[in-house]
Amino acid sequence: MSALSNSDTISATSSDRLSRNSLGLTQIVASTLANIAPAVSFFFGFAFIVAGAGVAAPLTIIVAMVAILFLSNTLAEFSKYRPSTGSFVTFIGMAFGPTAGAAASLFTVVGYAIAAAAIVAISGGWAHDTIKMFLGIEIPWQLLCVIATGICAFLSVRGIKISTTWAAIFFYFELTLLLVGAVVMLWVNRGSLSWAPFLPSNLSGGLAGVGLGFPIAVYSFVGWENSATLAEETSDPRKNIPRALVIGTLAIGLVYVFLAYATEIAFHNDAKAISNSTIPFIDALKAAAAGLVFIAYIAGVTSIFSCLLGLTNSQARILFSAGREETLPMFFGKIHPQHLTPHVAIWCYTGAALAITLVGAYAWNLDAVTLFGDTGTLGTIPIIIVYLVTNLALPVYILRFHKDEFNVLRHAIIPLFAMGLTLFPLWGLIQPGQPAPFNLFPTLSGILLVIAIVYGVILARRSPNLVKMIGSYVADEEY
Repeated sequence: MSALSNSDTISATSSDRLSRNSLGLTQIVASTLANIAPAVSFFFGFAFIVAGAGVAAPLTIIVAMVAILFLSNTLAEFSKYRPSTGSFVTFIGMAFGPTAGAAASLFTVVGYAIAAAAIVAISGGWAHDTIKMFLGIEIPWQLLCVIATGICAFLSVRGIKISTTWAAIFFYFELTLLLVGAVVMLWVNRGSLSWAPFLPSNLSGGLAGVGLGFPIAVYSFVGWENSATLAEETSDPRKNIPRALVIGTLAIGLVYVFLAYATEIAFHNDAKAISNSTIPFIDALKAAAAGLVFIAYIAGVTSIFSCLLGLTNSQARILFSAGREETLPMFFGKIHPQHLTPHVAIWCYTGAALAITLVGAYAWNLDAVTLFGDTGTLGTIPIIIVYLVTNLALPVYILRFHKDEFNVLRHAIIPLFAMGLTLFPLWGLIQPGQPAPFNLFPTLSGILLVIAIVYGVILARRSPNLVKMIGSYVADEEY
């Protein structure tokens, strides 16, 4: 099912490849769930969802899950035809040509590095607060950021199996703690159990309420695409990548809905109290069983660490693939001779995310939570734009290379509908009238986009072989 004939591509060799067949379905699903980091996403996002949707906030989460499933269809379809470590970048380049591919590589990598700085920052901030609260020890959060990032990069370089295994261990530990906390809250407040959180009549402002909370709900799923970048190291990627995309999205959606329901019951469906809480889950657990609050903090620590491992493995591979396919400097495309991991891309990517964090901390004197919000928001704008373009790329790609297999529903209607749904969170990020510094982020993203396009035009003109390089590394092809 290769999109290009052998004469149209530059041949790859076995020495250019990552470790083949190292991961199975359960492992890439676990890596995806770890990358999403449900504890951190839910802790900091749920109050905003409730502020928009009211008591029926779980319905907003369900709608967001459906939207992500539509997006998953696009990556799943691409992965069936041409599974690639380059993911979005390769798919866009295959559909629209080398200029678009080169532009997408720069735009995507920078966006992901900025967004990753949010997790780096909160890793230090959350660990600092946890250690201080339960051990009474004061350690600078910036130092903890350096330690956490270094450990994650080291594990990722050592091998995809070991890093994915640790990400899975931390995620399942995190999940267990969250579920225990939620069950305790429900048991203590069992007299308040009701269907109120699932009744459309409880949406603030009707469907408009869904729209208000929808952007934050969608952000809570970011990381759903993790498995696609692990295609080269996954057994039977044409089947397992699509499965992982769907399973991961459904699983995390159900977890969010359960946590949301438990939190609302613990607050006795008081939407105002929830929206006024900084971290509703922890406040609800304090009220239900104060002695168990530590499990929420430990869940946060493991969530952040598993997320760092997951995003390092997946997003550094996009940088690696761009280097290997020469849309970015070839330096990034080097593979460790022993561990068969993209070690240069891993260290450079994590180093860039850490540098962004430390510059924000020392140059602008920003605390960890503020950095988390600022870099997370700024980095998400390019990521969502890439989502949009990838959805548009699917019908173009199929019509160019697999016209006889074009399916109107899978290859046109669903991707275009997904584009429409993605516009909601994008508008929430770029709409006028936002407070500083968020009002600057659309302009900064626009500047980055222009730079990326200019870069793509120049590189495509200087490198005539680029059209043959993009997409030349198919995950399950033998060389």
